[in-house]
Amino acid sequence: MSETAPIDPAPRSRLKRILSAMWGTRLDKSASRIRLAAVGFVIVYAAIGGRLIQLGLKPEASRGLKATAAEMVSGARPDIVDRNGEILATDVKTQSVFAEPNRIIDKDEAVELLTAVIPDLDAKELRDKLGTRRGFVWVKRGVTPQQREEVHRLGLPGVGFLTENRRVYPNGPIAAHILGFTNVDNNGIAGIEKYIDGQGLAALHGAGFNVAAADFKPVQLSIDLKATHALRDELVQAQAKFRAKASAGAILDVNTGEVIALVSLPDYDPNQPADALDPNHINRLAVGVYEMGSTFKAITTAMALESGKVNVNTRIDARGALRYGRFTIKDYHAENRALSVTEVFQYSSNVGTARMALMVGVSGHKEFLRRMGQLDRMRTELPESAEPIVPKNWGELNTMTIAFGHGLAVAPLQALMAVGALVNGGFMIKPTFLKRDEASAREGAPRVVRPDVSEAMRYVLRNNAERGTATRANIPGYYVGGKTGTAEKVINGRYAKNRLFTTFMAILPSDKPKYLFLTIFDEPQGLPETHGYATAGWNGAPVTGRIIERVTPILGLAPRLDLPATPFPLLARYGVGSTDKTGSIVKR
Repeated sequence: MSETAPIDPAPRSRLKRILSAMWGTRLDKSASRIRLAAVGFVIVYAAIGGRLIQLGLKPEASRGLKATAAEMVSGARPDIVDRNGEILATDVKTQSVFAEPNRIIDKDEAVELLTAVIPDLDAKELRDKLGTRRGFVWVKRGVTPQQREEVHRLGLPGVGFLTENRRVYPNGPIAAHILGFTNVDNNGIAGIEKYIDGQGLAALHGAGFNVAAADFKPVQLSIDLKATHALRDELVQAQAKFRAKASAGAILDVNTGEVIALVSLPDYDPNQPADALDPNHINRLAVGVYEMGSTFKAITTAMALESGKVNVNTRIDARGALRYGRFTIKDYHAENRALSVTEVFQYSSNVGTARMALMVGVSGHKEFLRRMGQLDRMRTELPESAEPIVPKNWGELNTMTIAFGHGLAVAPLQALMAVGALVNGGFMIKPTFLKRDEASAREGAPRVVRPDVSEAMRYVLRNNAERGTATRANIPGYYVGGKTGTAEKVINGRYAKNRLFTTFMAILPSDKPKYLFLTIFDEPQGLPETHGYATAGWNGAPVTGRIIERVTPILGLAPRLDLPATPFPLLARYGVGSTDKTGSIVKR
């Protein structure tokens, strides 16, 4: 019997080593996985814990909405003051009522109680607001202190108050068309208020900067509050007297371009901005465009003088009518003789003025009017402005009629700017509603007429106040110069002889002008005391005279007892412009 062979221990040892290695590897890998899983759990639980902490510290959604609303309404605005520092617009703190619909228990009860305390609330609208799932809604902006106290006493959960800045205008309608107004969120909507937002205030608020009104420097305007009040008061009386549809007036400093006063009637109270939406409440001086009538003859006369084709003594044929095809141009009160340029202006001759324009020609006429800023929209700090209405096909007939103020419609403030340039030495200074000095105004102001032409215009304006159509505005001591303008309104494409638009411009003092006055009336009516006439000489001129008497003391311009002996020295070469011992121009 053979013996069993002994088992070789080597393979067993190898198997043991293999198994040991396998299990050892698995045990090592399990430890790593356990460690990895543990780290993962720590991260997850840390994230959950952090989120719980965040949620615990975060305010309610409605609170966040409320805070956002508070930021939106808390933006303050700078005060607006007149040239003497008088307040024209300022902010006051007011209370507004808000609600958090998701916290209100009985919405019907809340509606009933709130409408009882604040009667002007719309119950249906309020019920719809409170029925939403929003976290924040306005109930009423700008409640009275008494209403705030009564709402507080109701003790309604989910109803609270926010302090807002509300814009107020302590002078009511005075300078309304200049100031403009703000909306319920205190954002500028029109006038200087909108201009201020455009200068960076809106961007500042939009970026979330909460600036107090005290941190702003007041915006100082060129307007004189007292002068504006006086101007408005005189226009209110005159509009009623002449039964006009509308009226307007302005005072311009011809050396700085500052608008000292501006009134357009009917106006509105910026504390009630909804009234500004009435189309009849537009700013007729900047937004309305009109044919300016014979006041435009000042521009035509200056153009002819600037061209060198005439001087103040040149004789112009004003005999009879001027015919062009089937059209006939006549004078209102014809002299039927040759007139000097000074007399053409004095008698307001349409024929003589049209002939002077033809001397310059169509292209020269258009170029001069563009230089005078009459063919393009005039821009000022006020966002509201109007484009002139210019003939599409401009021929000789257009030049003839535009010469005396028909056929071209411009904003009255635009025409005022041009006449200001004609009398201030010849510099085109754009009007401004911000206070500035003469040096700043002259920077970049182009010269549009020669100094001698400017002096000639002052002379013919003064002569017109002494013996022409502007005599009813010749207030003693102020050396007034002036020009009337009466234009028939275009109704259904035709000129209506019984519906007039009258204008009057006056400078003072004529030898060295400081102020230029403008008065306009829309469809004034004739009166027994005006012998039935409704032209500018019977309404615009005397009203402007009263305005001059009332406003000049406010502006610090006293009447002069000693009038200038040689007010127009550059005209001596033409033998005109000398005065007698009373200061009146000696008629040649």
